[in-house]
Amino acid sequence: MKFFCELKKIVDDSYDIEIGRGLSDTLISDIKNGLCGRIKKFAVVTDSIVESLYAKGIYEKLISAGYSADMFVIPEGEKSKTRAMKEFVEDSMLEKGYRRDCCVIAVGGGVVSDLAGFVAGTFGRGVPFINYATTLLAAADASVGGKTAVDTPLATNLIGLFNQPEKVYLDIETWKTLPERQLSSGLAETIKHACLADGEMFDYLEKNIEKILVNDKDACEYIAEHNCAVKYKVVMKDERESGLREVLNLGHTVGRAIETVSDYKLLHGEAVSIGLIAQAKLGEKYGYISPENVSRVIKLCERAKLPIAIPDYIDKTALVRKLYTDKKVRDGKLRMVFQKEIGDVMCFGDNDYAKQITEPEIAEVIDEM
Repeated sequence: MKFFCELKKIVDDSYDIEIGRGLSDTLISDIKNGLCGRIKKFAVVTDSIVESLYAKGIYEKLISAGYSADMFVIPEGEKSKTRAMKEFVEDSMLEKGYRRDCCVIAVGGGVVSDLAGFVAGTFGRGVPFINYATTLLAAADASVGGKTAVDTPLATNLIGLFNQPEKVYLDIETWKTLPERQLSSGLAETIKHACLADGEMFDYLEKNIEKILVNDKDACEYIAEHNCAVKYKVVMKDERESGLREVLNLGHTVGRAIETVSDYKLLHGEAVSIGLIAQAKLGEKYGYISPENVSRVIKLCERAKLPIAIPDYIDKTALVRKLYTDKKVRDGKLRMVFQKEIGDVMCFGDNDYAKQITEPEIAEVIDEM
């Protein structure tokens, strides 16, 4: 005897992304107007830097508005994006009496949004969450698309789930408190988006990159909007990364590996910058990008104050081995996304945007860098 369980889903995961300055009052107003339904209990997840800068203010406004709330603070940095830290947040929420009738608010950068979104996706088999992004990197990378994950000693982002937020707030005002190194890190993902899908933005960055580093209002709003537009166009067509969404991994095959091998001495964007240049140099050998455009990519990363070479302390043999932990690996074979000149990506067949490469080919490029 057998039973057929017919479980067809029609799910609307749409959400708004609000770009502006000083959006905490807007967040509270949206909650009052039913953003999370009838939920009255909020877990504010943040890190040790953002806690005093922005999270505490949001927490206090929730309390003043009559809601129940607690702050759950993790140490800042990529090393907090682990299964152990996820467990810490979950256990802390349980101890405070949180159950299924709650909402998680992520206040911080990409590490916080990745971890908090993963917690929300599994806590009580799934509770709503809101993303309040406070870094350029989060605005460019983590705030659109619903990818949540943690890292393991083997590789980054291999354990997680797709979990879309109720709403995303990109508060550009918070960028004023970012160290220049963090702004540069965020610019790497912005340059990546321009390389793969927006030649106009690449031209804009070439003319205005220094303005972003000093938090120019118009320049920051421009890149915030264009980053969202690029990711939206890709994610809308391929939410679950079955093909096209792989293009967002441009520069990440080498980038993620070098980030891990550096033991996170390199920020994510710094590692992605090196990865972008590695794929451009290999792409030039394949004829996908001209030497002139490779030079434009290198110069733009350099002007953004990003590294353009592999640091001396990186073991290049270990780096090549680490490439095999990349999510794009198939049947033990390395695969890489390549840009097509500036503003487009290579397609290698029906819905196939990553090319199989050999270890000697990428090892040669790594050795050159």
